[in-house]
Amino acid sequence: MKCPYCGYDDSKVVDSRPADEGGSIRRRRECLSCGKRFTTYETVEQIPLMVIKRDGTRQSFDKQKLLRGMIRACYKRQVSTEALEQASNSIEQELRNSMRREIPAEQVGELVMDRLKALDEVSYVRFASVYRQFKDITTFRDELNKLLSEKLAEN
Repeated sequence: MKCPYCGYDDSKVVDSRPADEGGSIRRRRECLSCGKRFTTYETVEQIPLMVIKRDGTRQSFDKQKLLRGMIRACYKRQVSTEALEQASNSIEQELRNSMRREIPAEQVGELVMDRLKALDEVSYVRFASVYRQFKDITTFRDELNKLLSEKLAEN
């Protein structure tokens, strides 16, 4: 590690400890040339995820955008922000575990709908109506009937 004070290429680690709830390691280092101490943080390098949109364009995966969409679908519903954050974290983790760098937007949308269906059915229908671009009341009714038949099959 290069010293920020004198630019020397070598330093020794004086102290290491977890930081950011275990997401990184904080290291205190001492320059072997000038003796000054400085702090570095070591984190795992994430594979950049790209989402392939319906029109073929690509954009970086943005968990905050995903979370905003879920929050919008749950507007005035009894779904906690914490539950939505956990759902968005699990979606991101599932996408990263797939080890694919490019993910179709449809796959992301289906994962969101799966999580919302488990959290709140009304929020699920709200999200699905926008995501699947319901054109008329018939499409909306068909989705509700599908949801009802799944609910009856569970009981």
